[in-house]
Amino acid sequence: MRRIGILTGGGDCPGLNAVIRAVVKNASQNKVEVVGVHDGFLGLVEKNTRLLGADDVSNILTLGGTILGSSNKDNPFHLMEEDAAGKVHSHDRSKDIQKNLKGMGIEALVVLGGDGSMTVAHKLAVMGVRIIGVPKTIDNDLVGTDQTFGYDTAVSIATEAVDRLHTVAASHHRVIVIEVMGRYAGWLALGSGLAGGGDIILIPETPYEEKKVADAIWARRKKGKKSSIIVIAEGAHPKGGQMVVDRVNPLSAERIRLGGISRELAHHLEAKSSIECRSVILGHVVRGGTPTAFDRNLATLFGVHAMELVLKGRFGRMVALKNTRISSVPLAQVGGKCRKVPLNHEWIKAARSIGVEFGV
Repeated sequence: MRRIGILTGGGDCPGLNAVIRAVVKNASQNKVEVVGVHDGFLGLVEKNTRLLGADDVSNILTLGGTILGSSNKDNPFHLMEEDAAGKVHSHDRSKDIQKNLKGMGIEALVVLGGDGSMTVAHKLAVMGVRIIGVPKTIDNDLVGTDQTFGYDTAVSIATEAVDRLHTVAASHHRVIVIEVMGRYAGWLALGSGLAGGGDIILIPETPYEEKKVADAIWARRKKGKKSSIIVIAEGAHPKGGQMVVDRVNPLSAERIRLGGISRELAHHLEAKSSIECRSVILGHVVRGGTPTAFDRNLATLFGVHAMELVLKGRFGRMVALKNTRISSVPLAQVGGKCRKVPLNHEWIKAARSIGVEFGV
């Protein structure tokens, strides 16, 4: 193995740079060149790359985001392009990736990403591209690993926000509905809601009933607790209802953009209960900033193990955290699936045992 490539796909998250650093430093120890691919898979289509050496990854361990840039809308199998008339067309550019990798002398590819990126990685692996995946997402919803890097940092940031909003809610005797990311899995809402002392936690796995949420708030007020904190995932929805869509991006492989369920719930609760409610959407703020020590270490371990798989020729796999140990799983087991919160999860049991409501 003489030259490998590395790219970051999907949404950014803390820890990406730590993985890049680990791969480059480990590769240099084994006299392997690393080509950094800019802006995810689009960089392979457009041959937008650069060599990465030890100096390029110096002092990036603590940086959030990714020095390579990323994209969560450029699926090479369905690359969306808009013509002069404004009509959107889908093109399969996967064969261009094969050709460009060969032309650049890249013998293997390390892909950092979530479900979408791992799905693309698996498809490329089937075509013959030698690929290793590294699991990244703040949503922690990737199948095959107990935890993804980026999640711990996102939970910490969201928890700090919940901590701060407790005093705001208490000062004005309000209900504050705090919305965090999480399309189909409620790991982020559950983790930050439990750690931040949320009174009500609403996740996609358990559609809620507005009446039960309101009843829980009134039950607290009868006990003298005039304020309440609700932590809700962006993909949560009322029983029999739909997720709230903020907008649709026709140029993206993942066209639907969620957001606004907190506003909708706050409006309904205030209208029906006469309790003053406010909504706060944390959004992308939980993606940024310095990764926690846990995420830096996990990302470093993932990066080192990814290089070990490359050097051993064990391609078509994704590195994973299993029972506190670093291992790997076939990419075929990962893409196109979502790791949801089990309803019998210990965190849910613990939350219920201390009086946290889930609106069901």
